[in-house]
Amino acid sequence: MPEAILIIAALALIIYCFRKYSTKQSGVRSEKFTSIDDRFNAERRARELEIDRLLNKMGKNGAADLSKKDRQSLEELSKK
Repeated sequence: MPEAILIIAALALIIYCFRKYSTKQSGVRSEKFTSIDDRFNAERRARELEIDRLLNKMGKNGAADLSKKDRQSLEELSKK
Protein backbone atom coordinates (compact mmCIF):
# COMPACT_ATOMS: atom_id res chain seq x y z
CA MET A 1 0.00 0.00 0.00
CA PRO A 2 2.75 2.57 0.82
CA GLU A 3 4.43 1.79 -2.50
CA ALA A 4 1.22 2.63 -4.38
CA ILE A 5 1.03 6.01 -2.65
CA LEU A 6 4.65 6.75 -3.60
CA ILE A 7 4.02 5.74 -7.22
CA ILE A 8 0.90 7.94 -7.43
CA ALA A 9 2.77 10.87 -5.87
CA ALA A 10 5.66 10.43 -8.31
CA LEU A 11 3.29 10.28 -11.28
CA ALA A 12 1.46 13.37 -10.06
CA LEU A 13 4.77 15.25 -9.78
CA ILE A 14 5.85 14.19 -13.27
CA ILE A 15 2.50 15.19 -14.78
CA TYR A 16 2.64 18.55 -12.98
CA CYS A 17 6.13 19.28 -14.33
CA PHE A 18 5.25 18.36 -17.92
CA ARG A 19 2.03 20.38 -17.74
CA LYS A 20 3.99 23.56 -17.07
CA TYR A 21 6.41 22.75 -19.91
CA SER A 22 3.65 22.06 -22.42
CA THR A 23 1.82 25.29 -21.48
CA LYS A 24 4.91 27.38 -22.24
CA GLN A 25 5.43 25.64 -25.57
CA SER A 26 1.82 26.00 -26.70
CA GLY A 27 2.05 29.81 -26.54
CA VAL A 28 5.11 29.79 -28.78
CA ARG A 29 3.52 27.48 -31.31
CA SER A 30 0.35 29.54 -31.75
CA GLU A 31 2.40 32.69 -32.36
CA LYS A 32 4.83 30.86 -34.64
CA PHE A 33 2.10 29.71 -37.01
CA THR A 34 0.38 33.08 -37.45
CA SER A 35 -0.10 33.50 -41.16
CA ILE A 36 0.94 36.47 -43.24
CA ASP A 37 -2.73 37.15 -43.92
CA ASP A 38 -3.46 37.33 -40.19
CA ARG A 39 -0.67 39.85 -39.67
CA PHE A 40 -1.76 41.90 -42.69
CA ASN A 41 -5.36 41.99 -41.47
CA ALA A 42 -4.31 42.98 -37.95
CA GLU A 43 -2.18 45.86 -39.27
CA ARG A 44 -4.98 46.94 -41.61
CA ARG A 45 -7.49 46.93 -38.75
CA ALA A 46 -5.11 49.00 -36.58
CA ARG A 47 -4.78 51.58 -39.39
CA GLU A 48 -8.56 51.70 -39.81
CA LEU A 49 -9.06 52.28 -36.09
CA GLU A 50 -6.51 55.10 -36.07
CA ILE A 51 -8.13 56.75 -39.11
CA ASP A 52 -11.54 56.44 -37.45
CA ARG A 53 -10.19 58.03 -34.27
CA LEU A 54 -8.73 60.95 -36.17
CA LEU A 55 -11.84 61.46 -38.29
CA ASN A 56 -14.07 61.38 -35.20
CA LYS A 57 -11.87 63.98 -33.57
CA MET A 58 -12.05 66.10 -36.72
CA GLY A 59 -15.82 65.61 -37.01
CA LYS A 60 -16.51 66.74 -33.45
CA ASN A 61 -14.27 69.78 -33.36
CA GLY A 62 -13.49 70.56 -36.99
CA ALA A 63 -10.31 70.18 -39.01
CA ALA A 64 -8.68 73.10 -37.24
CA ASP A 65 -8.61 71.13 -34.00
CA LEU A 66 -6.25 68.47 -35.37
CA SER A 67 -2.67 68.90 -34.26
CA LYS A 68 0.16 68.91 -36.75
CA LYS A 69 1.06 65.37 -35.68
CA ASP A 70 -2.56 64.22 -36.17
CA ARG A 71 -2.70 65.76 -39.64
CA GLN A 72 0.54 64.05 -40.64
CA SER A 73 -0.69 60.73 -39.28
CA LEU A 74 -3.97 61.05 -41.16
CA GLU A 75 -2.16 61.92 -44.38
CA GLU A 76 0.26 58.97 -44.05
CA LEU A 77 -2.49 56.52 -43.15
CA SER A 78 -4.68 57.61 -46.05
CA LYS A 79 -1.86 56.82 -48.50
CA LYS A 80 -1.60 53.18 -47.41
